Amino acid sequence: MKKTILTLLIGGLLMTSTYAKTVVCYFSCTGNTKALAETTAKALNADLFEIVPEVPYTDADIDWHDSKSRSSKESNDNKIRPEIKSKIDLSKYDTVVLAFPIWWNSAPKIMWTFVEQNDLSGKTVVALCTSGGSGISGAEKDLKAHASKNAVWKKGERFYANTSEAELKKYFEKTLK
Repeated sequence: MKKTILTLLIGGLLMTSTYAKTVVCYFSCTGNTKALAETTAKALNADLFEIVPEVPYTDADIDWHDSKSRSSKESNDNKIRPEIKSKIDLSKYDTVVLAFPIWWNSAPKIMWTFVEQNDLSGKTVVALCTSGGSGISGAEKDLKAHASKNAVWKKGERFYANTSEAELKKYFEKTLK
């Protein structure tokens, strides 16, 4: 019995230290990406950081049916960089997980702002997205182009908001080894 308890304690400590220097940085307007980010942080025993825009997005701002909506205009102009209200010091982290929705086959421009403003040099970076149908490849390509050149990018993945903690653990065990 003592061996079993000791094994469980040591295993728990090893699991905690495996992801102890990980942060999940997320941007979410509707709550879908927030749910995924929270489950991911729990699965990795990681810190959680919300990327908050200086000017919050309204429902009208993210109406992709309206070509004049804020998100439509941002998606069509690669020079736009929405300002970020929240700040984080990434120096204490080895792994940074970026979670965001897909907007027009890419990451929202606020994510471009985030990777440009934060030094990801030498860090392992994993991108996760939520989307009803689009994949992550275009978003990863765009973020890599705007991020620190010597970040170590692992293949990202699209998940649903209700993805289980067990499924995320399995993905990260494979991705971060």
